[in-house]
Amino acid sequence: MGLRFKTRGSDSTWVDAVWTCTSEQVTAMTSVAGVRWGLVFWEQAGQAYAGITGPETRTGTAPVPEGATFTGIEFAVGTSLRALPTPALVDGGIGLPDTTRRTFRLDGARWETPSPDDAEALVESLARAGIVVRDLLVADVLRGHRPAVSGRTVERRFRAATGLTQGAVRQIKRARTAAELLAAGAPAADVVAKLDYFDEPHLARALRSYVGRTPKQLREGAGGAIALDLDHRLTS
Repeated sequence: MGLRFKTRGSDSTWVDAVWTCTSEQVTAMTSVAGVRWGLVFWEQAGQAYAGITGPETRTGTAPVPEGATFTGIEFAVGTSLRALPTPALVDGGIGLPDTTRRTFRLDGARWETPSPDDAEALVESLARAGIVVRDLLVADVLRGHRPAVSGRTVERRFRAATGLTQGAVRQIKRARTAAELLAAGAPAADVVAKLDYFDEPHLARALRSYVGRTPKQLREGAGGAIALDLDHRLTS
């Protein structure tokens, strides 16, 4: 019972992950901070829905449509929608109108609703149409490159593309990785050392802010439904 996630990575430079989820006898979940925006499609009681989700800077409680099935696409950091700046999506999102089980509407055009296996094909079509765009400077920065522009320019373009500062992206990604390690059974002291937290209280504060769980809850799988696939280990 609860939320059942399946997540896979992607070879697409536009996509970080594709996930599916079913909800059973759960009406609320702990939301988790995340650095990516996404498209999500779901069905409940025979009705189809679609929406755009934004980066989240904090944890909280979110409603869950009971008995729903979801497919989500998480876009690579640095990508964005042509018609909707990512900063406008931070800690929020929007529903897409006129959605059916077969199609949805985005940026004035109608697109086929993807299955999990068709997610990359949809994204490539959106990119070719110029609906999804990306800032290659941001991608270079995330790979550790130092572009030949000022730090102020880098930060401005990073915020414009992601809605977040570079520091916020690092902190959120580190907390999510810590949660995955703890859920897999890693001792808190080892997570502190591996991820360069100051000490265990520093780790605990980060988890409360970004994941909404204590190290003990993550190790024991306690705390209720959570919007994080803790059975899936991302290597990046």
